[in-house]
Amino acid sequence: MNKPFCISLTILYDYLMNTKKQFENIVVFSASTRTSLEAAKQLGCEVAQIAKSIVFRGSKTGKPVLVIACGNHRIDEKKVAALIGEGVEKADANYCREKTGFVIGGIPPYGHPTKIQTLFDESLFQYDVIWAAAGTPNSVFQTIPSELMEKTLATCADVALE
Repeated sequence: MNKPFCISLTILYDYLMNTKKQFENIVVFSASTRTSLEAAKQLGCEVAQIAKSIVFRGSKTGKPVLVIACGNHRIDEKKVAALIGEGVEKADANYCREKTGFVIGGIPPYGHPTKIQTLFDESLFQYDVIWAAAGTPNSVFQTIPSELMEKTLATCADVALE
């Protein structure tokens, strides 16, 4: 992998090289992949195949929680709260950048400056191939659900709002 051309991709690249993790099939678009719908349109895949990274903040501890979910799902904050043992609130842009090192719309599932508790939407396992943000609002990478869950050390759970 050649060293990337922008700061966010460089941070992720350095993390991957230092941890011996690799992204297969990174794709950088000239158009936005900031939302699941935009990413799916660029890739020509189903919106549900986008593994979106949503950051929450624990209401008592203030600790970050990352939820990797199907792109077509809304996340049930009550389910997330039950899984982590405290209420949660959706994190704002500054908090996301501080805790992950990346901007909303480009937050990768790993490569953050510190370990973040991560939950993995069990619905992602219905797909052979999924796509996740690769550090910028216009880059994604291809992976498979089991590999992504393993690399993120996530807990698999039902997190979708019904």
